[in-house]
Amino acid sequence: MITFFEIAITICLGLLIGTEFAVSAFINPILRKLDTMTQASAIRLFAQKLGFVMPFWYGASLLLLVGDTIVRREERGLWLLGIASVIWVAVIVLTLLFLVPINNRMARLNPAEFVAEQQREHAKWDRLHRVRVGALVAALCCFLLAVRL
Repeated sequence: MITFFEIAITICLGLLIGTEFAVSAFINPILRKLDTMTQASAIRLFAQKLGFVMPFWYGASLLLLVGDTIVRREERGLWLLGIASVIWVAVIVLTLLFLVPINNRMARLNPAEFVAEQQREHAKWDRLHRVRVGALVAALCCFLLAVRL
């Protein structure tokens, strides 16, 4: 039986992953079609806004996953919840090591100086971000399967 807690976790994880997917699948491809200065301004604004909100959202999501793992410690799907939590921790660690430094530079970006190096760095961020989205989807699948067992 699905509880209110599991519904809240599903909504929290689903909205976070949906936001991250939208950045990768829709926002960044559209930004690439803009002129350089407008693109740089938009990247800076997205980096600032999402760079502020996402750490809290990722942390809350991890706490919810760990909380559900503790609540379900006697159930069959425990190993799937463990995998989901480990994936989530790995995503956070890799985000802090690789994506956050690039994001912070993009948040301080001067649109008038969006040169080839910054454009390559944003493209690198986008590639790493796609891997992150895939890992988050895998974690969500593990969570959903655990809830069904």
